Amino acid sequence: MEKDGALKMPVIAVNDAMTKYLFDNRYGTGQSAWDGINRTTNLLVAGKNVVVAGYGWCGRGVAMRAAGLGASVIVTEVDPIRALEARMDGHRVMKMAEAAKIGDLFVTATGNRDILTADHFKVMQDGAILANSGHFNVEIDMEALESLAKSTRTVRHNIKEYDIGNRRINVIAEGRLVNLAAGDGHPAEVMDMSFANQALCVRYIAENKLLNGVHGVPRELDTYVAKLKLESMGISTDELTSKQECYMSGWEFVT
Repeated sequence: MEKDGALKMPVIAVNDAMTKYLFDNRYGTGQSAWDGINRTTNLLVAGKNVVVAGYGWCGRGVAMRAAGLGASVIVTEVDPIRALEARMDGHRVMKMAEAAKIGDLFVTATGNRDILTADHFKVMQDGAILANSGHFNVEIDMEALESLAKSTRTVRHNIKEYDIGNRRINVIAEGRLVNLAAGDGHPAEVMDMSFANQALCVRYIAENKLLNGVHGVPRELDTYVAKLKLESMGISTDELTSKQECYMSGWEFVT
């Protein structure tokens, strides 16, 4: 909207706050997505090939928890740097066209559309399970799956089976956000930082004359939220001495 001149007010991109995406996205999504999947399927994750589409902070959280549950994690990505990170975090990385053939359980976490499509459904293993944890119900192409299906049935509460002839594909919560549609969402202990950022940024807009456009979260607010969180956990940190601050801020070595 800013690029097109359609944004008529100042906006602060709270999602870009470090005390949001490093915690809410990674730990919140990682835990709540698997809470929704596990309580809905009641299947063992250990030993399964879990395909995680997208290795942003949500995808990292989902992959991290899958690995912790004993899964063999496969990551699909379009960003070379994130793909490299996923590999060095110990996960296999490949195109979705290849991952679709060997995955037992798929979790999309890209924030984009058409991540799992008809071409993927046609090569998936019989009994594959699909869940979305990244965006609205467009990451999994549900229309394509419906058109391929010869029949459908509810095999368990919140799980729909699509019989596409030579294989059956199971979708959790109609492809909607699995942590909300099949679980209780993120724990309050991680959402508090996101909500604190929202509240502080609204006040910041009200108290400062900002130009119309998208603004980043002020670093001091991000840091303040982190300090509040640490304080609530009974944790204190060290502080730099004046000499250390001087050393870090200059290029000359001063004894």
